[in-house]
Order: sequence, then C-alpha cells, then structure tokens
Amino acid sequence: MNLPDIHLCVVQPLDQPHALALIDPARYFRYQFRRLGARVSLSKNRLRHDAINFVFGAHLGFDGNQCLQHTCVFVNLESLGHEGSQVSTAYLQLLRRSAVVDHDPANLEVYTDHPDDVPLVPFVHAPYLAGDAQAPAVPLEERPIDLLVIGTQNERIRRLVKRIEDTGVTVSQFDRPVYAGERDAYIRQAKAVLHLRPHDTSRLEPLTLAHCLSLGTPVIGEQPPHATTAAFYEEAACWIDSDHLEAFFQQDFGTPAWFDLARAQLAHFEELDPAEAFADMLAFVSGYGKTNVRTRDPEPWRPLRLNLAAGADYRVGWLNIDASPETQPDLVLDLGQPQALPLLTSGTLCGPVRLEAGQFAEICAGNVLVRTPDLALLMTQALALLREGGHLVVEVPCEHSPTAWRDPTHLRALNENAWTCYTETFWQLGWFTHRFQIENSGYRDLNRKNCRREKAASMVVVLQKVATTPAERTQARTMSFEVLVPDDTVPAQDQLLPAASSRPLQELLLNEPATRESLLAGVHCGD
Repeated sequence: MNLPDIHLCVVQPLDQPHALALIDPARYFRYQFRRLGARVSLSKNRLRHDAINFVFGAHLGFDGNQCLQHTCVFVNLESLGHEGSQVSTAYLQLLRRSAVVDHDPANLEVYTDHPDDVPLVPFVHAPYLAGDAQAPAVPLEERPIDLLVIGTQNERIRRLVKRIEDTGVTVSQFDRPVYAGERDAYIRQAKAVLHLRPHDTSRLEPLTLAHCLSLGTPVIGEQPPHATTAAFYEEAACWIDSDHLEAFFQQDFGTPAWFDLARAQLAHFEELDPAEAFADMLAFVSGYGKTNVRTRDPEPWRPLRLNLAAGADYRVGWLNIDASPETQPDLVLDLGQPQALPLLTSGTLCGPVRLEAGQFAEICAGNVLVRTPDLALLMTQALALLREGGHLVVEVPCEHSPTAWRDPTHLRALNENAWTCYTETFWQLGWFTHRFQIENSGYRDLNRKNCRREKAASMVVVLQKVATTPAERTQARTMSFEVLVPDDTVPAQDQLLPAASSRPLQELLLNEPATRESLLAGVHCGD
C-alpha cells in the first residue's frame, strides 16, 4: 500500500491565541490518519515539501504562493454563507482554487461548483483524549462545576447565562483564552458544557461538541433554528431552545434521570467511528498529491526573502534558516559559518533551494546578531546574499536595557556605534565594492511599540546594501593593509614557461640560479 506522508499545519499568528483552538482538530486528524497507517507530523505555520499538507486556519492568513512549492489541502472549519462566519474574500478565493476538506455540507455552495469533490469529515469520538487525564474520571454527580461555557462570549450569551443563573444553577466561564490540556482539565470537572449560539442564526460547532463528549463531559446545546444537525449529534447531546431554558434547568438538569440520560449519550458517542470517512479522504488526497507533484515546478526554489531565525520568529513565505534544528527551520544553515556560493541544498520543509550572491531583496536578522560568535562573517555573507538596494532588518536588545543579556545564548549587547564598521570603516571587514548604509532606525519598548531611547528595550535598524563610490574605494585602498587589486592570472596562451616554477629563495643555495640564457632558451623552444 502506497500512502503519502501527511503533515498537519496549524496557522497561528503570534498575536492570536485563539488560533490554539485549531490544535484539537489537528490532533483528531493525526490520530485518524495514523490509524490508517500514515506517518503524520504536526507543527505551527510550517509546510513540508515532501508531504501532503493539511492546513488548519488558513482564514487567519495564508500566502497562496506557498502552494507553488507545497502540496496543500485546506481544512475549512468555519461556517460559511448567510448563517456563518465573516471571512475574507481572499480566503474564499483560496478555497475555490484549492483542494478542500470540510465539516459542513452547507458550506460547499459558497466556494465550489463541484460539491462531490470536497470530502466531508465527521467530528466524533476522540479516544486518545482519555490518555491525557491526570486522574480517574470523576462521576458526573460529584463534579464541582455545574455548567461550563466555552467559546465566543457576547451580549446574547450573557443574557442567556443570566437567565440560567437565576434558576439557581452556577455557570462558570473563562476570563481569558485557555486551550488544549489546560482547558480540558476544567471540562473534565464540569457536570456539563453549555453550548450556546452567539447569534440567532449561528450554526452548530461540531468540534466543540465532539471534543467535550470525547472528554466524558455531557453537552447541553442550544438548537439553532432552520439548521440541520447530523443524527449522531442529535443523539449524543441534550438539545434545548431558548424559550424553555428555565423549565429545563429547574426541572431536568441535575436530576438522577438526567445523569442517566447523559451517561447513555456519552456511551453512544464512544461507539461512533470516522474510519470510513478518513479512508475516503486519504484515498482522495493520495491521488491529488500524485498529480500535484507531477505538475510542480522541478526547479529549485530561489526565494527573495531570508529570515536568519526560526522557532517563534518563523516567517511564512520566507526561507527560514537557523543553526539549530530544534527551532524547526526550513534549512539548518548558519551564516556565522563559511558558506560557498552558489549553494544548492535541500530541506524537508522547503525542498530543493538555491542560494546565490545578490539574490535576496530582504534579510531579517532579528536577535541572531547578538548570538553568533563570528558576527563579522555573518554580516559579510549577508551583504553578499543581498541584491544591491536590498535591506537587512535588525532588531536587537539595546545595551543597558532590561532585555540585554537576559537570554543565556546572547554573546553581546549592541548600541548605536555598532553599525559604524559596516557603514563607514567597511574596509576593515575586507569589503570593497559594497557596504551598508543606515536607511532607518528607531527604538521599541517592552511591548514592541515605538519609543524614545531612554525607554528602549530594543533597537531596530534597517541597513541597505549600496555600491561604494570611487572616493570610498580610494579611501579603502589607502586604509587597507592589502593591495586590493585583481590577481591577474596569466591565460594559458600567454604562459611562456611552466606556471609556479619558482622555489623559495633558500633553495638557491643548493642549486644554480636561472640565467638569462636559460630563461630565453625556455621561451624560444616553444617557437
């Protein structure tokens, strides 16, 4: 059986903690694909060149040019259309021209004319979540939280919660974003999770429902009007409408009969298995992946933007390099070590890539300048890789600021004088034809907002690669200890006697020195 490797990419901009909610469906996909024998990897914001990439959260921002080098299948978890979420036109266009997996058949008419080509995935029982529990499950009757509300909070939900609390039931809510295992620990302590609609026309969120049920916690859901709910969801949760909230929580919730019903619903949900749907999906993407690889440009990638760090500083759409494989860079490569150009290499994430002198329009250095042992070599190689007019963007801790020396990997702190050797006395580094000039500079505080020098935590400098002027090159020749002229290699047709025939002076003590006659004889013998 020939299965492609699978990679799951969770899109998470650094300023959007709510994107962590995508980890749950990504784990679900990973488990189901592994059941079918596939090798599956999972990461944030990174794509693999050698695998089929299932992308979660592309609505948060995705560079479609990445599809030129990577095989991507987009997992749409948003509710689209009249009763759905507001997403960008760019996201809908991305779905229209791409392979997509969806969870709701009502979404398909929004972005495709061929709904049969879009696999639908049911979110049902996730048995692996049982392994996350730190202790045996607490019986429903003994759990300390009556009702737990998770997800979107707005005025409509607050009104409904107030009506429930007026019946004497305690409703707990999170006051800040909490996801993954930290949130699941609270769900396991709840008698039930309350799933309310943020808007009158909102549709069911099957991910929330399935995840809570898989954790062994009943779900009480508000049934949306004029919406179809899969039969297995209807049977797995307790559904109410907003007109009868008080009656349900005063008469039914928390009674022995309700607990018995909830346990029966949980047991029913545990029997649901999505294996057939995932087998269909895996067969579909296997064929799609084969076709995509055949039509992909076989030439090595020649990126125009280079980021000298990965980890949390990873930049989507850039070539991200780092000396440490632990930061999950596109390439394990260190510009603080000598690199011969042009360089043709390959990485699991980026595939074949070619680096040449004068290739890049922009290089982002970040904190690598305070970490690399050989800063002069790194700056020299960055200058070589940049095209004329290209930019090197640097953000480093300011000397004497709260951020200086805070990281044990930092080897130096920099101040405003640190750039002089790259912009003025460039010949000290062996540079001649090009140098840097400061195009822009400024300071940022601990919140990364622009500030004055006295409040600065970091310094931001934009260096531009420029050609040196004749006057600057003359000054470089004057100040340099080297002669700074071409080597003037003699072409073969102009070579009169064998090249490199001379010997160290001391050897003349053992042999007769060459004479004019012997030299001329050697020259004329070739006539």
